[in-house]
Amino acid sequence: MKKFLAILLSMVMVLSCVAFAETPTDVAVDPETIPDNMTATDGVYKVAFVTDLGQLKDKSFNEGTWNGVKSYAYANDLSYKYYQPANGDQATDDDRYDAMKAACDAGAEVVVCAGFAQEVALTKAATEYPNVNFVFIDGWPLGLSNVAPIAFCEEQSGYLAGYAVVKDGFTKLGFSGGGGGTNPACNRYGYGFAQGANAAAAEMGVQVELKYTWQYGATFSASPELQSMMAGWYENGTEIVFACGGSIFNSITAAASANDAYVVGVDVDQSFQSDTVVTSALKGLVAATEWAIGKHFAGEWATIGNVPTSLGATDDAVGLPTATWGLETWTVAEYETLMQSIKDGTLVIDNTNKQGDEIKTVEFSNLTVIYE
Repeated sequence: MKKFLAILLSMVMVLSCVAFAETPTDVAVDPETIPDNMTATDGVYKVAFVTDLGQLKDKSFNEGTWNGVKSYAYANDLSYKYYQPANGDQATDDDRYDAMKAACDAGAEVVVCAGFAQEVALTKAATEYPNVNFVFIDGWPLGLSNVAPIAFCEEQSGYLAGYAVVKDGFTKLGFSGGGGGTNPACNRYGYGFAQGANAAAAEMGVQVELKYTWQYGATFSASPELQSMMAGWYENGTEIVFACGGSIFNSITAAASANDAYVVGVDVDQSFQSDTVVTSALKGLVAATEWAIGKHFAGEWATIGNVPTSLGATDDAVGLPTATWGLETWTVAEYETLMQSIKDGTLVIDNTNKQGDEIKTVEFSNLTVIYE
């Protein structure tokens, strides 16, 4: 196989987040061992989580954020609860608002809301509950002091993943994104992936192909349609696909497994889910969520409320998982050298939010992008 089966050293992202050193979580506990449900004897749940599109246990964005919520609450002996908006993947702004309202009415001091789709409901809820603080993961300032927007430099992780797989010998790549091309985080991941692949190809003097699509990813859910599309890609020569969007990972790994092909995971280290995963483009969801919640309980909310926070390489908040390294010819040492060039500013990656197929306007020297 192209990828050695890595020994799973951790069920969470293996990144030490320098910027989050002040997080008051003293004991490291595998969040997978912390129950998803607990009962507060007084019926008050002080820390709450409202899920994004998709399911809580998506082994990606929702679950990574939830693990941060659970980890902080568990370490600090706080009650916690998650709220999944009604109607699943078809949830409306009203459904999301109702989930936030339920959290506030149950006594939440901090409500963590995951995903760009939360904006409208979050604005309404934060306005109506000014004494509750809200953490907007993958968000932006809403003009409200009780909302802390936490974003990531996904283009850096995407770049590292694209660069890595080309350096490892892959020349026929794919990208399948969630959010239908409207999710800024997925847009940055995809554009970064293309930039990294092109840079590695230029250094190696080779030409690389990238199939690129937002089809069947709008709800971040697995589907027979997406699996069929990915199977077609693999059958026609695509070697590895960046599965960028929650549970769509399941459709893509199923197609990869059936075709002896490969996958790049997203948000968290997904190597333990499928032996088709070569590497994953990571962001520090657990640590960032803990850090933001901790600001509330430390009385330091004013430092992040309505303040745009974007976490990247200089914060050790993005990268590739080295503990489960699945690349054969590109080494951890080479990865660390490239990462350092991002940290010191030698390498600057374009972080433009290329919505939908706007990446079509970009000219790459050694990368041919095929849009589907």
